[in-house]
Amino acid sequence: MPATTGTPARTPGTVENEPPTPTAPPTLAAALSRARRIASITPRGELLAPPRMTATAIRLFVQVCLVVYLWRGLYANTDSSAGLNETQAVGYAVLAVLANRIRGLDRRAGRDTVIQHLHFGTIVYWYLRPMKPQRYYALRALGDQLYGFGWVLAGYVLCLAVGVVAPPSSVAVAGVFAVSMLLGQLVLYYVMMLVDLLCFWTLRNEAALMILVFAQNLLSGVYAPLWYFPDWFITLSTFLPFQATLGVPLSIYVGRIGVGDAFGQMAVQAVWIVLLALLTRRLWDRAGRRVVAQGG
Repeated sequence: MPATTGTPARTPGTVENEPPTPTAPPTLAAALSRARRIASITPRGELLAPPRMTATAIRLFVQVCLVVYLWRGLYANTDSSAGLNETQAVGYAVLAVLANRIRGLDRRAGRDTVIQHLHFGTIVYWYLRPMKPQRYYALRALGDQLYGFGWVLAGYVLCLAVGVVAPPSSVAVAGVFAVSMLLGQLVLYYVMMLVDLLCFWTLRNEAALMILVFAQNLLSGVYAPLWYFPDWFITLSTFLPFQATLGVPLSIYVGRIGVGDAFGQMAVQAVWIVLLALLTRRLWDRAGRRVVAQGG
């Protein structure tokens, strides 16, 4: 029997093999909604736990009171030290305490730190989601910082009202301070990301991470302005990104750095942002190669 040619007959009730219909990309509204949900994970945990919010408020109040009495006591027998008067020193110390709350959310209780995810193996889900882990990390950090900024703003307004902190000396100082503070938060974001990425290579060495966080706070001027340290310490800090996170913007606010000199400092902040962004991008790629999913 001769072979037939042409289009084969279609069996009733069947569908020909057709290319799958491409999935429509998510709309902008859906992408923004997803980003909002991711960014609000940690803040929602805080808002749904009133005792934690109360503890945060009490701790912040105690810290502000302690630094006010400490620096006022240090200036009891002098009018100026390291180029600062009492008002400038107290204002710097209070603002440093408040600004430290921007990244002060504690994820450890919920086992949500990077080192805990690595320890329990749940870090693998960061690489299985239809979203790059660095983008997920950025959205979580953004949510934490916005929530922390709410605490900072409330504390700042209260400190202004009671006279603990003096307002900026001019509108220009306020504007330059705001820009420098934003750049400083970007530098801090990349510094903290760098610390978290080191967890991929120091899985069980939490002590080393604690030392890095302490060094970051010390060299950024959280504990005390860098001007009170020895000259060699100040020189060393100029080659590190830490003082660009907090020391520079607060120095602008209290008048230690003038508006004319601030632009050079902000240029340095921008350089650190670019360098740290390139470094962390490289480390994310290398960290991904160390994550192995096992199961069946």
